[in-house]
Amino acid sequence: MALFLWEKILVVIIAFLSLRLLVKAGILVWKKLIAPSLGLAIDIRTQGRWAVVTGATDGLGKAFAKAFAKQGLDIVLISRSMSKLKDVAAEIEQEYRVETRVIEADLTEGQVVYADIGKATQDLEVGVLVNNAGASYDHPELFTHVSEETLAKILQLNVAGITGVARAILPGMMERRKGVLINISSATAAIPSPYLAVYAASKAYIDKLSADLAAEAAPRGVTVQCVLPGPVATKMSKIKRSTWMAPTPEKFVEASLKTVGIESHTTGYPPHSLIIGVINSLRFLSETGAVWLVTKTMLNIRGRSLRKKKPKSQEDVQEDILTKSS
Repeated sequence: MALFLWEKILVVIIAFLSLRLLVKAGILVWKKLIAPSLGLAIDIRTQGRWAVVTGATDGLGKAFAKAFAKQGLDIVLISRSMSKLKDVAAEIEQEYRVETRVIEADLTEGQVVYADIGKATQDLEVGVLVNNAGASYDHPELFTHVSEETLAKILQLNVAGITGVARAILPGMMERRKGVLINISSATAAIPSPYLAVYAASKAYIDKLSADLAAEAAPRGVTVQCVLPGPVATKMSKIKRSTWMAPTPEKFVEASLKTVGIESHTTGYPPHSLIIGVINSLRFLSETGAVWLVTKTMLNIRGRSLRKKKPKSQEDVQEDILTKSS
């Protein structure tokens, strides 16, 4: 009798776990594939007339700005290079016939810059802010070998900068009770990232900040999303050719915007979820094995980067000349 009772309890437990697993799998498929494909994301055009994008003159920032302009939004471009800002603004105005404004701002300069951004945008109906500006290592490197200047820049941009710009723009959104804040983190925030320690930690800060801001902002009509991209073919990543796993900025942004309002925490691009999923599955099986694999990958990337930067010897130069002339 007791054995029969335990068998029934075991069946109930297995059924409960199976149902839970099925529900979680269904939610995952819905969020990752079905809902974005059905176009159920927030229509950014309903949130306000203006889109504000930091780090807007290249890579993901420029791609976000152009994607919003294509939808008919007017664009505020923020970057530290006025010449690049003017070039991108002219390109967007000519291609999409929208209004643009530019703000020259070095976000490493701190509070005075955030205040200037707040003043420059306070009269605008900002529907979306993309907090994209950031800094990384030049290549994977041992923490003690990274210059103090590089570490300071990463912390100032990826931590203080993200926070300061959000603080400057969010009050207006909450007052109007609508708007979208998109903070760009990194997949390195969600997996072991030796040899990118400070960069990954700064991006983990963005992830945590976004999660708590999302809870604060939701009752006030504002959506906060954290995007954790994997590899994208940009100058910052030094990936020159796009692939299925490393898309162009335009392809990444197209996929990412389909998730706004559906996922508050997302890689933005479905294949990048595989990276986090595989590494975390390996961590479940063996934390040591997962760290070993990532470490080996980082050291390989570091080695290739250092070899490219190594000055050529006189013999190598002569060999290149002979090769080109033959």
